[in-house]
Amino acid sequence: MVFAPSLSATRPDWEAIAREFVNALGDRAVIRRKDELLTYECDGLTSYRHRPALVVLPRTTEQVAAAVKLCNRFRVPFVARGAGTGLSGGALPIEDSVLIVTALMKQILKVDLDNQRVVVQPGVINNWVTQAVSGVGFYYAPDPSSQIICSIGGNVAENSGGVHCLKYGVTTNHVLGLKLVLPDGEIVEVGSAVPEMPGYDLTGIFVGSEGTLGIATEVTLRILKTADEIAVLLADFTSMDAAAKSVADIIAAKIIPGGMEIMDNLSINAVEDVAKTNCYPRDAEAILLVELDGLAVEVEANADRVAQICRENGARNIAIATDPQERLKLWKGRKSAFAAAGHVSPDYYVQDGVVPRGKLVWILQEIAKLSEEYGYKVANVFHAGDGNLHPLVLYDKSVPGQLEAVEEMGGEILKRCVQAGGTISGEHGIGAEKRCYMPDMFSAADLETMQWLRSAFDPLRLANPDKVFPTPKTCGEAANAQAPAQRLVEGVDRF
Repeated sequence: MVFAPSLSATRPDWEAIAREFVNALGDRAVIRRKDELLTYECDGLTSYRHRPALVVLPRTTEQVAAAVKLCNRFRVPFVARGAGTGLSGGALPIEDSVLIVTALMKQILKVDLDNQRVVVQPGVINNWVTQAVSGVGFYYAPDPSSQIICSIGGNVAENSGGVHCLKYGVTTNHVLGLKLVLPDGEIVEVGSAVPEMPGYDLTGIFVGSEGTLGIATEVTLRILKTADEIAVLLADFTSMDAAAKSVADIIAAKIIPGGMEIMDNLSINAVEDVAKTNCYPRDAEAILLVELDGLAVEVEANADRVAQICRENGARNIAIATDPQERLKLWKGRKSAFAAAGHVSPDYYVQDGVVPRGKLVWILQEIAKLSEEYGYKVANVFHAGDGNLHPLVLYDKSVPGQLEAVEEMGGEILKRCVQAGGTISGEHGIGAEKRCYMPDMFSAADLETMQWLRSAFDPLRLANPDKVFPTPKTCGEAANAQAPAQRLVEGVDRF
């Protein structure tokens, strides 16, 4: 897969443009030296890099608006970036673009416990929200594994999930309102402090739009009361199929855990080597982590039933932790899984497909077949409760041809997810990486409808162009699917 940048007919005068940005935002807010720009060449998808022409570091909504207005005036594309932890190339710069980095917008603006909401700037780190309210018995539910470094703005852009989103939902279920800078620089507010509003759900449209509709500069988040009782169960199995079947059986028993995660043997040993929890049996083919929360009597009853279901499916051992520190210890390995993979392989390529829970056994068998066919090991770590897979394909990008091979293998995994009735992304987004697979999931009419929406917000296609949707120059097989949408963009001045 090649990520080709967009090229304009004439190169912009970047010296003149840089001066305008300095005049608007101040010299310290504009990065233009080539060596300093290297930091911003990629996001978490590090295999692909491109240097932006300029990087700007606004601190306020008004400064973001000023930056976007200059991009609009000079007809140069802009890409929004938060903490740079995204895994689909959503913040990958393109040629002759301005990277608008919100990392310095890191204030928690308001904590409203009476109405269970918090207002933050987009650069606020995910885990800071829970830290700000945990002392008074609240927390913020969406918790990606990168929650100690990923930002709320990026979570909004990608509609991030996490370990505890099975019961309480992903980011879109916890965003009440947004202050936005649209692609022409206009500042608008959508949503409100009231959970349900009449009219179109503009907040829902924006969450998960991956920076193609504008930039969020303030986010109103829903926070939840901490449960009276929480228990974490760890069950280990001699087969992955048995662990996956336990997941389906737990849901069939009308139990909805706060989180339910599976790790395979390769992942187990990787995290034990790194995190050294001494909790995960190294000889297990799979472990299942189940977190239950609610009233004490409810948690106790559900824990007994979950343990019984796991034993009926062949679980060897079951550990239960209710003490907060012991619970954190059981989760520590799962939260460390991606980092641990870097200690067993020079590189890894992670995918993010989703399948219905009933297809977990099938998709894991298919991944095993692809692993054997392509000759690359796969560490499976996934949000089992909602079927969100995170297969990490281990490879060495210094060996010519390996990156292209694992990309092809990753694409085959996504195609099988669609075949199973699932999707090509659960929380990482489409970005630059998966746009070529959009026609595998959506018809030409579907894609055209999405382009109508995008063009309503951004008729000049300046906001994160060449992301999410396939383009002929990067996805040859998708050229025909893009044609109707391209006609729409060419004729947008008629509307």
